Amino acid sequence: MTGLRYVYAVCHPFDAPLQAQLKGVAGDPPRLLSHHGLIAVVSHVPERDFSEEPLRRRLEDLDWLTETARAHQSVIDALTVVTTPLPLRMATVFRDDSGVRVMMEAREDDFRRTLERLAGRVEWGVKVYAEAEQQAPAAAPKPASGRDYLRQRRSQVRTDEDMWQQAEEFATRLHASLSSYAEDSRLHAPQNPALSRASGRNLLNAAYLVPRDSSEEFVELVDRTKDETRAGGSGMRVELTGPWAAYSFAGEQS
Repeated sequence: MTGLRYVYAVCHPFDAPLQAQLKGVAGDPPRLLSHHGLIAVVSHVPERDFSEEPLRRRLEDLDWLTETARAHQSVIDALTVVTTPLPLRMATVFRDDSGVRVMMEAREDDFRRTLERLAGRVEWGVKVYAEAEQQAPAAAPKPASGRDYLRQRRSQVRTDEDMWQQAEEFATRLHASLSSYAEDSRLHAPQNPALSRASGRNLLNAAYLVPRDSSEEFVELVDRTKDETRAGGSGMRVELTGPWAAYSFAGEQS
């Protein structure tokens, strides 16, 4: 099949087969391209969509971008089952196999160091939200005067400040606890609720690098925290995602 080469990830050679029906970007099955003992996972993509100028326009098409990101992630997820991949940025494209090999040779030392650091490890994501609707104060009596109104406002401001301080302290303690368990961690910017459509205020958005054979204990630790927050009626919500390829620790930005 002709076309440009789309590169998903670099990894060490592995023996386990990928899913038989796995399709990559533009519907082409991924294949393995070897170079100096490393593997680039690639597929063919059409020039009409992925050469420089068409790709710039395509990246502004939300439907196309979503479909491409989903196909890209499906390949990374399949690789994560059988090996430790080093994911590359979405839409990393080269003219041909030779171009991929030139890239691999230029970055070989960095690839090897990162793969060694990530070997046998996965990424878990943890988010903490404060549920605004559960924290809404009870309706105060109608103020009898301007002085009463100001007094109520001062009281409410103090209550809100205390509430958010407690929520921030909870998120800080949880991050410290999870970071001490993980081998590495990354704090990401809080999610924009208009984009994520998640309810509540995002207080913690973090990634943790955890050995595969310790992942069960890590998940149990997060689950215990979930149970405690629900039982305590604190209005806090803890979300766990993963295991993922170690995007946050790979030195690549998606």
